[in-house]
Amino acid sequence: MGTGVIEIRVHADQEYRVFYVAKFEDAVYVLHVFAKKTRKASSLDVELGKKRYRELLERQKDASDQGQ
Repeated sequence: MGTGVIEIRVHADQEYRVFYVAKFEDAVYVLHVFAKKTRKASSLDVELGKKRYRELLERQKDASDQGQ
């Protein structure tokens, strides 16, 4: 998914996955949470997490370029 992205696996009545990033000083960012219905995570869920991570990195870059 990307450097610094962590996956939490929750085993309850269903299986859940949480993709998050905690490498920035200002916050912990949850990229995607979903219930797994099959043995393998769907490519749509993985791609959505990757897309959100890229967007987050771009926002972080823009913020640092503006001196925030």
